[in-house]
Amino acid sequence: MHLDPLKQLANNLSGALKGLRLYPVEHPIIQKQLRETARAAGTLLQEHEHLRIGVLQDTLFINDHLFADPHPAAESLCRLFQEKQLAGLEFLKGIPELEFRHFLQFMNSPALGQEDFQALFDKHQVRHIRFLPDEAEEDDDRQSARKIFGRALKVVNTIFKDVRMGRIPSSAEAHKVVKDMARMTLADPHALLALSLLKNYDNYTFTHSVNVSVLALAIGRAAGLQEEQLRILGIGSLLHDIGKLKIDISIINKPGRLSESEFAEIRKHPRIGADIIQQMGDVIEAAIAIVLGHHLHFDRKGYPGDVTISGSYDLIDMTTIADSYDAITTLRPYQRPTTPREAIRHLMKESGTMLHPDYLKKFVASLGTYPVGTLVRLDSNEIGVVGRVGTDNPDCVQVKILFDGAGAQLNQPRLINLAADEKKRIVSEVDPFLKGVDVVDYL
Repeated sequence: MHLDPLKQLANNLSGALKGLRLYPVEHPIIQKQLRETARAAGTLLQEHEHLRIGVLQDTLFINDHLFADPHPAAESLCRLFQEKQLAGLEFLKGIPELEFRHFLQFMNSPALGQEDFQALFDKHQVRHIRFLPDEAEEDDDRQSARKIFGRALKVVNTIFKDVRMGRIPSSAEAHKVVKDMARMTLADPHALLALSLLKNYDNYTFTHSVNVSVLALAIGRAAGLQEEQLRILGIGSLLHDIGKLKIDISIINKPGRLSESEFAEIRKHPRIGADIIQQMGDVIEAAIAIVLGHHLHFDRKGYPGDVTISGSYDLIDMTTIADSYDAITTLRPYQRPTTPREAIRHLMKESGTMLHPDYLKKFVASLGTYPVGTLVRLDSNEIGVVGRVGTDNPDCVQVKILFDGAGAQLNQPRLINLAADEKKRIVSEVDPFLKGVDVVDYL
């Protein structure tokens, strides 16, 4: 099989999935992408009875080709398959364009795992897509950050489904995954942080919950919390917005400014959330206080205005910082994305009023001068994305070079470690929007 058609299919799939995050499926751009994707797959299926796409050892494969070399579209698809807890899929000859449309919509939905996808396939009569078997699960002590992050997404999805159905959710799986998240944060705080940049914009409350927990744990580690306190912080921040599930969805998803009556509804979600958590059992008061108080702000002028918190506000204040940071760095169809460094500048303006100044300072210091996900220019005029930050020295960074010194984009990004290469240093931040770069494709 020739490689070019495989690369083209990966590009088509990745582009269509990105487009669906910003435009409805009826949009002409999406319709064009759907046709091109179906055509690329159909061309390959003319030569083969099936088309297998999946993940093997953290690398995307299409049929017998493994995308071992850097390829942004393949890397993006690999992350998505892992997030969705799918080992792989098999597309059969004769698949109609409508089934491809359903498949792409499903991949941008909250569905996780084979069971959820099978239900969607059955409902929409998708007959030309089958599941590939998963590899054996890793031992608990060898789980990757990506696997832990994926588990957290699945846990939140299950809890949110239960709440929407009027059921009292169990906290057992949430406690298990938060335990692993806390331990991963203590071992390598930047591993999960990088994944928090990989956002699903169509399911903001869902992914936001996991991202805030990741960020809160990073703040807690920077503040010197021990594992037991990190677990409390992790579970409270993971469930901090659960009350929004009981608020009218049109208010939650409204892109413009809320009316006073709409904002009054939003202000109810911390108390509603705390009530839900109380019923779950096995969640201690300090975690419930996080859910109740995460909008109180450091100056306690937020909401709910009549709430009384017993005990320390420390974990609440850490969650407030995490909540603010994730909200600022989330792309919306009606606004340009904010880079990590820009987000930090925004947060610093709220230091001492909305945000706890000491915890914010420690969090910013732990991120480093150029946090993971920042597009930077080196003194050699090369441009790249910060992919890793040193645990002990946040200014010791690994950069994936995307543009050479003459400004030409590289066919294959290359990695450099600035701690080892003393001849090069970062001189400035670069706006990804102006360079046409989606940094998450390279993380």
